[in-house]
Amino acid sequence: MKRIVLKVGTAVLTENNNIAKERMLNLVSLIAELKKKYDVVLVSSGAVAAGYSALKLDKRKQIGKKALAAAGQPILMTSYKKKFDIYNIDTAQILLTEDDFDSRKRTKMFQEIIDAHLENDILPIVNENDITSTPDQLFGDNDQLSANVAFAIGAEELVILSDIEGYYDMNPKEHADAKLRKKVTVLTPGELMDEATPSSFFATGGIVTKLKAADFVMRRGIDMFLCNGFDLTAARNYLLNGKQTSGTLFTTE
Repeated sequence: MKRIVLKVGTAVLTENNNIAKERMLNLVSLIAELKKKYDVVLVSSGAVAAGYSALKLDKRKQIGKKALAAAGQPILMTSYKKKFDIYNIDTAQILLTEDDFDSRKRTKMFQEIIDAHLENDILPIVNENDITSTPDQLFGDNDQLSANVAFAIGAEELVILSDIEGYYDMNPKEHADAKLRKKVTVLTPGELMDEATPSSFFATGGIVTKLKAADFVMRRGIDMFLCNGFDLTAARNYLLNGKQTSGTLFTTE
């Protein structure tokens, strides 16, 4: 089966510092459909935001963020488990850091773990290990993590579900005439250097981190599809029906 990595961001998964249960259920329902056609690996943000429902700490401070992640990761995974149980899908938690991709032994280990999960019809749910790692061991956002996971496990496609429709030629919040770029084959150095603008207090990315993820996978022969995670119609049409009705496809073809 074709192998894909699906990444979902904090803005999609949470609302008012709580898990957005309906949106999570919609995501889980889509993954249940996708698993009939693909081997799916989910890269999920949301632990720090979920932790804020239990601890009111400042995530801008290193210890505060770690404590929030520690409290929020089980909340996030419990929420996923309850919803995947509806579809009789078993899940596994995998926490990684940038260091896991720099060591041949460690990389091979998590590659084999993910392979074993997929071979046994278990859905791997990957997140960054904020808790025990130092800042220089972290990617800092799950867009970069998902791109590296996609390459490491031999995925053929990375799909990022975001709070935007795709990649526009101008900022759509500032320009009413901004046009969605449905296909991108080249990213310029300037595009990869623009300021990141995460829309949620607990989000760590922005459009630039997504462009950097796209650049990383495109250089390695992997396509990336960026689309709306609030309304999964574009993702469903693209992945299940082979039709691009919205979103942006980053590809070298």
